[in-house]
Amino acid sequence: MAQSLSAKKRIRQNAKRNARNRRRKRLVKDAIREFDEALGSSNTKNAAELLKAVYKQLDRAATNNTIHKNAAARQKARLAKRLAAATK
Repeated sequence: MAQSLSAKKRIRQNAKRNARNRRRKRLVKDAIREFDEALGSSNTKNAAELLKAVYKQLDRAATNNTIHKNAAARQKARLAKRLAAATK
């Protein structure tokens, strides 16, 4: 258990940041799942709209350093590639 005040404060800060990061990652995963469901049901028009929502969540997570910006860019590229393949 932490003894000093600064160590106790650091524990509190880490708990808050951990909760924030978990929430942001959950929002990204939920958005991707909705996009996958739309692609699976061959609803490409809806999937294109949901892709914008996924982009927004990924950009927000990358901006706040929850995930690395290159990881977000990589995921965006892969999702766009899947949408393009589905619309052919």
